Amino acid sequence: MKPIPKAVISRLPLYVRHLEDLAAEGVRTVSSGAIARSLGLTDAQVRRDLATFGTFGRPGIGYPVAELGDALRAILGLDRTWQVALVGYGNLGRALLAYGGFPRKAFRIVAVFDTDPAKIGRKAGDLVVEDGRSLAGRVRRLHVPMAILAVPAAAAQEAAWQLVRAGVRGILNFAPVRLEVPDPVVVDNIDFAVSLKQLSFHVRARGGEKMHGSEPRP
Repeated sequence: MKPIPKAVISRLPLYVRHLEDLAAEGVRTVSSGAIARSLGLTDAQVRRDLATFGTFGRPGIGYPVAELGDALRAILGLDRTWQVALVGYGNLGRALLAYGGFPRKAFRIVAVFDTDPAKIGRKAGDLVVEDGRSLAGRVRRLHVPMAILAVPAAAAQEAAWQLVRAGVRGILNFAPVRLEVPDPVVVDNIDFAVSLKQLSFHVRARGGEKMHGSEPRP
């Protein structure tokens, strides 16, 4: 398979979510134009994205909602349940564990780790916070392929290496630091500060600096 552009991959979850909403409403077929209007895309872009993975639509009829949704879920690997380890049980870690969308989206957190003695052994939802020093062995025994890293920047790289040694192949990193990992391990970085800075650029570019609540810094 040829390499798929990251922009196309980033849009696939949007298509899946929209198709799920349509299916819940009882919609059986949908056109590329309708998808495009709902997601703020163009008809041509939707058709190109979907054509990357095969032929799904029928001329004059559109895309079958259920069939296309199933196909895209399979492409994304959402036709199975992925076990995930959560590393870090601070405020962010607790919020992530409490997020109710993981089971529905085919991801299940099966282990939680922290190095703070005050947190180890505490209940974390249906789980118990485990000692971070046992991370590698425990993750290896559970055959966990993915992990969420919600630790301070100073601890992130060491935690990442432990996960790599345990066989983890995908890390969702919330720490504000670039992780060094070997191929074929994949790291997806989530940086709230960077996202806000990008958002501030777009707001300012559209005249947002003139709005109430925006003041020049001294």
